[in-house]
Amino acid sequence: MIDQKIVDPDYLLFEAPRTSEYITGSEAVREAIKRANVDMAIAYPITPQSESMHLVGDIYAQGYVKEYFRGENEFAVMSSVAGASMAGVRVFTATGGPGTMRAFEVFPTWAGARLPIVCAFMTRGINSPLTIQPDTIEMAYLLETGILMLHAENSQDLHDMLLMAFMVAEKTDVHIPVGVFADGFFVTHTRDKVNMLPEDCKLPSYDPYTSPVPVMDMENVPVRQMRDPFVMKSNFISYAAHASWQQEIDAAAERSRKYLNHYLGGLIDVEHEDADIFIVTSGTAVSQSREAIATAREEGINVGLVKIKSIRPFPGEEIRALASRSKGIIVPEFNRVGWLAKEICSVIDEPRKVVRGPRVFGGMTMPPELILAEIRRINQ
Repeated sequence: MIDQKIVDPDYLLFEAPRTSEYITGSEAVREAIKRANVDMAIAYPITPQSESMHLVGDIYAQGYVKEYFRGENEFAVMSSVAGASMAGVRVFTATGGPGTMRAFEVFPTWAGARLPIVCAFMTRGINSPLTIQPDTIEMAYLLETGILMLHAENSQDLHDMLLMAFMVAEKTDVHIPVGVFADGFFVTHTRDKVNMLPEDCKLPSYDPYTSPVPVMDMENVPVRQMRDPFVMKSNFISYAAHASWQQEIDAAAERSRKYLNHYLGGLIDVEHEDADIFIVTSGTAVSQSREAIATAREEGINVGLVKIKSIRPFPGEEIRALASRSKGIIVPEFNRVGWLAKEICSVIDEPRKVVRGPRVFGGMTMPPELILAEIRRINQ
């Protein structure tokens, strides 16, 4: 293994000197995992994620990751990742689009088993006719799987969120998986300046004995595996066990808020907090919105931006407070169904204020003019 010094996570993320490099989002994944002290990474290729895990394989060869192999398919990878995590190691993987769908059964299993897995999701279209282009529709399917969901605007977010994700997922009172989402191609294959952390530093090792459920190693009875499992029963005890455990996963997600607030500096970022109109969005739609907002403010329209960094847990209270004093909320999205607008409507008192769009999908870009047209319409 490469010789790196273990440092406090707060020092690494907030105090350590950084150097700027011009790299892609896929390369930002490589650089984050270099510093994440990962025990095992398991890969299966799918565009636009393939390069990320290929590069993780490269740093395995260099000695930054202890174990690395390729699975038979996405379902096999996510099942193998679960086994590795149950055995008490820090594990990382990545997927996207149809790969997410093929492995879907495993994600709620991760959460139910209290596994602190970190997975990067490089989002893309999943529908027929086949497309490999950017689309965030897979996030709609994952909202209720029990995993925490962070959405990166750019390569810098992707780099930092991955490192933060390990620290949050492994907290004893959280201990559920974290998905870090980045819009395929817009982030993964685009070069941008990323402020990099020192290569000779890494996160502290994962301590599996801080887990709220026993690790399955040679020293512990494998109590996760039941001789007489609940699934074989049809009685109140079985129903109550399943119901209470789902509530506990929800509670663990809520307990993550304090850690996410610490590492992310809040679940949302707000620009122009005194605005009359807000653009509320996540991912690369944030970048497109900034262009529209700049033009609108030059025209004298008081419009602001709310960048949502955490989708699960969702910043409902924060958005409700901003919505209460605004006259309109515009929610640009890169998907057909408008899942983010639905989330926002569910937490504010006046959902009629919400413009559920503009939305583009199937790989199309988001012209700032579409967002600007909605700003002007509300301002009339």
